[in-house]
Amino acid sequence: MALSRFDTDSILEKLEDDTLIQLVYVSSLTLAGRLDTRVFEQVEGSARAYNAEHGITGVLCYGNGHFFQCIEGNKSHILALQQRIFADKRHKNIKILLLQAINERHFIDWRMRLLFLERWLWSPATKQQASQLSPFLPFAPHGWSANRTEDFLQIIKYFDTPPHIKAAGITYNALGNMLRHVAAPHQAFLLVQGCLTVLIIVAIFLLFL
Repeated sequence: MALSRFDTDSILEKLEDDTLIQLVYVSSLTLAGRLDTRVFEQVEGSARAYNAEHGITGVLCYGNGHFFQCIEGNKSHILALQQRIFADKRHKNIKILLLQAINERHFIDWRMRLLFLERWLWSPATKQQASQLSPFLPFAPHGWSANRTEDFLQIIKYFDTPPHIKAAGITYNALGNMLRHVAAPHQAFLLVQGCLTVLIIVAIFLLFL
C-alpha cells in the first residue's frame, strides 16, 4: 500500500544526500489534463532535459487515467524533483508506493521512457509483449503493494518498444475516461431504464399484432 508522510520522512532521514534512491509514485490525471492532448509531450519533454542535467533516470507510465512514475538518482536530486512533481496541477491524488535505497539503477538511459498502458493504443510490436502486462491491467496502481510495484518495474524494465500514439487517439481516450467517470455512478439507473425501454417496445409491438 501507499507510504504515509511519516514513513517516507523516516526512510529519508536515515540516508545520506548522495545515496542512490528509487522513488515510485502514482497519481490521477486531472480533468484539464485528460482533455489536453499535449500533456504527455509536455511531461516527457520537460523531464528529459531536467533529468539529464541532474542525473535522474526512470520511466513514466500512463493508463486508465493514472500516472505511474519511477525516478532514480541521488537523494538530494530526487527530493528536489519530487517537489516539482507534487506541485504540478495536471495531476492529483499523488501517493508514494515505493521509496528505497538501491545499489544500481533499473533504468539507465536519460529519456524518461513514456509507456502507455492502453491496449487499443498499442502498436503491433507492443502487443507482442502484452501478455507480460496482462496481470496489471486494467491499470489501477493506487492500491498496489510494494511487492506488486517491484514486479511491475521488473517487467517494464525490458518492455521498451513504445506504442505508436496519435493525438486523436489520446483525445478519444481522454473523452472516454471523462464519460466513464460521469456515467459510472448512474450505471444501475441506465440499465434499468434500458430494460424498461425494451419492454415498452415489445409491448407496443405485441399490441399491434
